Amino acid sequence: MPEKLLSMTQKEMRELGYKVVDTLIEHFVTLEDKPVTRTANRAAMDHEFQKGFPQKGGSVDEVLTEVRERIFTNIMHLDHPRFFAFVPSPSNFVSVMAEALIAGHNAFAGTWLEAAGPGQIELNTIDWLCQLIGLPPSAGGLFVSGGSVANLTALAVARNVRLGNRMADAAIYFSDQTHSSVERALRVLGFSQEQMRKLPSDDLFRLDLQDLEDAVLEDRALGRQPFCVVANAGTTNTGAVDPLPALAELCTREKLWLHADGAYGAAAFMCEHGKEILNGLESVHSLSLDPHKWLFQPYEIGCVLVRDARHLKDTFRILPEYLRDVEQTEEQINFCDCGIQLTRSFRALKLWMALRIFGAEEFSSAVAKGFYLAEYAQGILESFKEFEIVTPAHMAIVTFRYVAPGLSEQQIDDINEKIVNSIIQHGFAMISSTTLRGRTVLRMCTINPRTTEEDIKQTIELIKGCGDRLSPSSY
Repeated sequence: MPEKLLSMTQKEMRELGYKVVDTLIEHFVTLEDKPVTRTANRAAMDHEFQKGFPQKGGSVDEVLTEVRERIFTNIMHLDHPRFFAFVPSPSNFVSVMAEALIAGHNAFAGTWLEAAGPGQIELNTIDWLCQLIGLPPSAGGLFVSGGSVANLTALAVARNVRLGNRMADAAIYFSDQTHSSVERALRVLGFSQEQMRKLPSDDLFRLDLQDLEDAVLEDRALGRQPFCVVANAGTTNTGAVDPLPALAELCTREKLWLHADGAYGAAAFMCEHGKEILNGLESVHSLSLDPHKWLFQPYEIGCVLVRDARHLKDTFRILPEYLRDVEQTEEQINFCDCGIQLTRSFRALKLWMALRIFGAEEFSSAVAKGFYLAEYAQGILESFKEFEIVTPAHMAIVTFRYVAPGLSEQQIDDINEKIVNSIIQHGFAMISSTTLRGRTVLRMCTINPRTTEEDIKQTIELIKGCGDRLSPSSY
């Protein structure tokens, strides 16, 4: 047998590395000139790539060409300055290089014994986030794949602490604007649909405090066991923030766990305007946030924070015999004891490096720019009579409709749906639609710090042009 398999010489590794870095730099430098959207149907992709298991190796140049020209040309660029759909992931080059370091060192970040350095960096970075939000010294958390797993982790802790995992007759409360990951997490945790009290949101798309209090009292009178409220700290639809101080007071009085889904919005705490809007977030028992959104990190990096870090270990720690060697001292944190994953990567490094190199002040300015761009977009939209603002700029999201005179509500809905499809086909920019109060609306999320005013202006002009062509009044 050969002495070394799956190996390259130093020269070959260096050549490949330079070519990959050059490819990444070219991506960053030319990104704004590329189409935002480009996709292909499944049949075409199958025809392109279904070639059977590769028995013999190919050349580096051949494979890299295939990656550049046939794989990464069939994606939406969520880091593009004109990607305004869903929630963008703006990313940054420092964190991309950190990802390369993470993969290259292949650090296993599940236990202190195997990764004391990565473990310490995760502790430090989590501590920075706890300080940012204003959580007490007892707080802690860990990095996960994204908001879905962060919500699942936090709700598992809430179930354990408030219910002792005895779930019969338990009830949990959230609004109709809450992200679907919460319902999915509750299903995974074994809750029935009847135990999930989804309450109508108010005129500002927030959880209605009186409706919540009435539901809790009603459930208690029926012998049910209220145990948790899920608050929104920036909804995906409109950026709405539930009344956090009042919810914290109610949950304290009623002995309920308060979890905040801040996967999108919690990072707005980086700037003063965000802190004002998110007042009360420091009072929650647990919080999810996604650094791959408004902290400008590449996928994947989500985060869950809990007010008392001991609850994580109480919920998740299991010590099988094959891991007995990793348990050495109480001071050494094994993150595998704090969540779902035993095998986990060193996600913390990319956020830690970006914060160290750019600094919190530059991050704060980047977050603040997202607020400004949404307000700027609203101003442009209001200058056209064809646009109706549905929800004004809030937490870097603005929603609106193209409205043509003489059309029914259903016809207006149809035009706005078709506008999104036209934008996708055009490729210059990307927006998305959603439904608010039964009506189709368009939305722009403006958190990319590399987006310019001209990007906003040209995108809105494109949307208007699509609407004009689709409107019967233009015929």
